[in-house]
Amino acid sequence: MITEKLQKAINDQITAELWSSNLYLQMSFYMEKEGWDGAAHWLAKQSEEEREHATDMAHYLIKRGGEAKVSMVDVVPEGWGSFSEVFEHVYKHECHVSELIDSLVDIASSEKDKATQDFLWGYVREQVEEEATAASIVDKIKKAGNTGLFYLDAELGKR
Repeated sequence: MITEKLQKAINDQITAELWSSNLYLQMSFYMEKEGWDGAAHWLAKQSEEEREHATDMAHYLIKRGGEAKVSMVDVVPEGWGSFSEVFEHVYKHECHVSELIDSLVDIASSEKDKATQDFLWGYVREQVEEEATAASIVDKIKKAGNTGLFYLDAELGKR
């Protein structure tokens, strides 16, 4: 059985993951409108991944005897400027999500819930990868220059 405090924290994270999904979906639409189809594809895949995180967390809560709830998901921004600015925002957002997951692990630890800690460590490891991927894309954008963005866009479309 999962504690009320931990259940609430996981439900908050479910809502945060859904917000992230909407954020990346909106970014995908923005990049498609701007003509960056590869980046749009990459961001759409990222949106799907964030929704899967929310769903996995909900299933976990239910398995532990808790109740999964989706709170209101706030609106997301609609415009970001350049290709570079979009991915700088992606990187900053992934760093923020890492902080949220770390806090969730801390709550599971304080509640002495080793099963949930173990479940969440998978997300900690995944967040390390997501942050690193976003940082790598930002770095490649800086190195690519304007002409190189077309190649990078094509590469992102292969995800």
